[in-house]
Amino acid sequence: MIPFNKPPIVGTELIYIKQLIKSNKIFGNNYFGKLCENWMEKQFNCKKVHLTPSCTASLEMASILINISPGDEIIMPSFTFVSTSNAFILRGAKIVFVDIRKDTMNIDETKIEEAITKFTRAIVPVHYAGIACEMDVIMNIAKKYNLFVIEDAAHGIMSTYKGKILGTIGHIGCYSFHETKNYSSGGEGGAILINDVSLIDRAEIIREKGTNRNKFLNGQIDKYTWCDIGSSFLLSNLQAAYLWAQFEESDKINDRRVFLWKRYFKELKELEYFNYITLMTIPEGIKNNGHIFYLKFKNINERVIFSYYMKTHGILTAFHYVALHTSPAGIKFTRFNGKDENTTFHSERLIRLPIFYNMTDEEQSIVINRIKIFFSNVTH
Repeated sequence: MIPFNKPPIVGTELIYIKQLIKSNKIFGNNYFGKLCENWMEKQFNCKKVHLTPSCTASLEMASILINISPGDEIIMPSFTFVSTSNAFILRGAKIVFVDIRKDTMNIDETKIEEAITKFTRAIVPVHYAGIACEMDVIMNIAKKYNLFVIEDAAHGIMSTYKGKILGTIGHIGCYSFHETKNYSSGGEGGAILINDVSLIDRAEIIREKGTNRNKFLNGQIDKYTWCDIGSSFLLSNLQAAYLWAQFEESDKINDRRVFLWKRYFKELKELEYFNYITLMTIPEGIKNNGHIFYLKFKNINERVIFSYYMKTHGILTAFHYVALHTSPAGIKFTRFNGKDENTTFHSERLIRLPIFYNMTDEEQSIVINRIKIFFSNVTH
């Protein structure tokens, strides 16, 4: 059996976790957490980074930080995970979906401006599969209409747009360290990147349940108190220890994922030439982190047949996402601006192949060969 995913393991995770347990300092915002945050700030040239329990938590924290309230509208793609929408719906906002580009599966930047109303507060680009959205256009629109940009970069760590790390371009960026991501903090986990200096002080308070506890811990005040709304947005130091082991091997992990991605692309390119499938597109000026490798079939029926075939031969695949505006909650809480020309059709064609750091060359060869056998036996 070749799984769809295995959590990345570099071998030093347990060493750091045992070290931490002996120190009796497993609470959040401590030694390993600070190591991870400082590393990201330096590595990505980011003004402030806070580890969080998940990318979901990062998005919810961002929603509080920019004062989203009932009646506000947030523009985003419908092709995304539910957390992208929920974070703002929980604050009473209305989600306004726009269509995606068929080449990258990202928000169609040419559809954003026509969706803006007097109630619009923010744009949330989602960097699907670690492939950057067209951020120059999005940031120019945001500046023109005085809107916030919150990057959902759950897939995007180490990917770049014109040399800039995804998550560092908008006012706020949100990362995921879920077990399926390039770097994991041992299951769940995330980070919020504060790129707008005017938001840094309040972010620290919101993260600490609305208190100025961090100033107390740093000896800046003699007692801490409740200052603002907030919640428990701290990642456990145990999880930060797991994550730090992976950050120490960040280049090795990233290089391996990119190698696997490029090998899939090279080996399957011929199938695209014969019009059996459509492969991923990487626009010029964008560097890919190898987070996801997907194929697109001609229709959903072909995808179902392929998925079943691979499963019967011990290979698990997956798909992303059911378009949110077609879901029960989507119908209730959101609206789709313009026509859905690409979102539903292309989401139903897409299937993801196994790709993970600890995947062996032999395992990938089995997947590639099984795909080629499938297409050699199927009449199109």
